[in-house]
Amino acid sequence: MTTLKDCVTINRPPESVFEWFSHFAENYRSWHEDHVLARWTKGKNFEKGSVIYAEEYLGGKLEKLSFEITNCVRNELIEYKVLFPESIICSGGSFSIEPYNGGSVFTATLSFRFWGLLSKVAGKRVEAIRVHMKEEGENLKMLLEK
Repeated sequence: MTTLKDCVTINRPPESVFEWFSHFAENYRSWHEDHVLARWTKGKNFEKGSVIYAEEYLGGKLEKLSFEITNCVRNELIEYKVLFPESIICSGGSFSIEPYNGGSVFTATLSFRFWGLLSKVAGKRVEAIRVHMKEEGENLKMLLEK
């Protein structure tokens, strides 16, 4: 298992970052130009067991993904698992928010199975995911600091 990780410092307290996430479905499209839609299909707002469906472009290809929330600690952590069929390759990820110097460090992670094989047969795709994660961090910083 290999985990991709992206961190960004945001000059806003953890409560502000988490508040943005508490309106995730409404904020999803503004987060990244390649985001199409997000909607809760079960539960709401990162309650454990809630499921969110999202569509986004990765490397020019439309992805339709569902995620189940496995853990949420207000102002600190959101963990999720990716649902089938994407779960075969990507098991899940997290968003963590840590206080730092009056602001926050926001960290996004995604964990992948079969990393060696995936890197060899889908290297461009892996790079597209890495770039997308970095852009999401930069965009979140911009959205929250303006």
